[in-house]
Amino acid sequence: MNPLRIVFMGTPDIAVPTLAALLDSSHDVVGVFCQPDKPKGRGNKLQMPPTKELALAHNIPVYQPQSLRNEEAETLLKELAPDIVIVIAYGKILPPWLIHQPPLGCINLHASLLPKYRGAAPIQYAVWHDERETGMTIMHMDEGLDTGDILCMERIPVTEEDTSGTLFETLAKLGAQMIVPTVDAIQRGELSRIPQCHEKAVETGKITKEMGLLAFTEPAAKLAAKIRAFNPSPGCYTFLEGKRIKFWHAKVNHESMYSPEHLQGACGYPKEGTVVEVDKDSFSVFTGHGVLRVIEVQPENKKRMNAGDFARGHQLTKGVCFGDV
Repeated sequence: MNPLRIVFMGTPDIAVPTLAALLDSSHDVVGVFCQPDKPKGRGNKLQMPPTKELALAHNIPVYQPQSLRNEEAETLLKELAPDIVIVIAYGKILPPWLIHQPPLGCINLHASLLPKYRGAAPIQYAVWHDERETGMTIMHMDEGLDTGDILCMERIPVTEEDTSGTLFETLAKLGAQMIVPTVDAIQRGELSRIPQCHEKAVETGKITKEMGLLAFTEPAAKLAAKIRAFNPSPGCYTFLEGKRIKFWHAKVNHESMYSPEHLQGACGYPKEGTVVEVDKDSFSVFTGHGVLRVIEVQPENKKRMNAGDFARGHQLTKGVCFGDV
């Protein structure tokens, strides 16, 4: 069969392996669309999106329009004449005219098991809700937000050690493995479209820095999952003596004398957020249910460090309370 003309739309690191797989395939990537370059670092130097760097290295034209909802963008896409448009983490919502333009449609790689976790932050929400599995879905796009028919789906397990960062890497590789066989099957007319069950949909919103604040009235298990979900960005934080401190790695401490298993019938519980144990590698905090063992932290304006080292350096002792601004 003849190679397809592909327009690729994607911006961040998670999109790079998929673009690389398409560039290595028999199909022709005729253009890459990504978000505009953005200032980064102390010098606010403009930095290219990673997909742009890869495209330019392969002499593929790159387009970075501020909007697709104008006549200029429509004319450009007509000139490129793609057979199919492939989208992964582009960062813009496609207008209806574009969704219906390519003969084989627009397909989107979404990092969740749709209809669960539609929207901007599917990986973070899967970890935050302590899911035991997640995956990558490729769907035929319609005019809704992640509501299109499912073309294929692959599942992966989520372990207690996984963070959003580790899953980003795993799912990026998974998407790359899936994309070329899926495109080939679409070209041959071999894929069935399976409508999503919209009644089972779970929506996700954008994760903000403010959402990283830890509430120690919540159960330790929920706090540990949130810390994994917000790692590497934007990070979970609390306050100690008015200074912000980030918690990067924590687990439920089932062995603590303050855990529910050992507190049955006791009275006079500590206040939530109170340090109840300190050892050479960690410190433990009392929560709304259970004890959170904190293993890695980052004090304000400092680098990440072992929680035990932090405790020794700051003379952190039992009875100190986190959470007071």
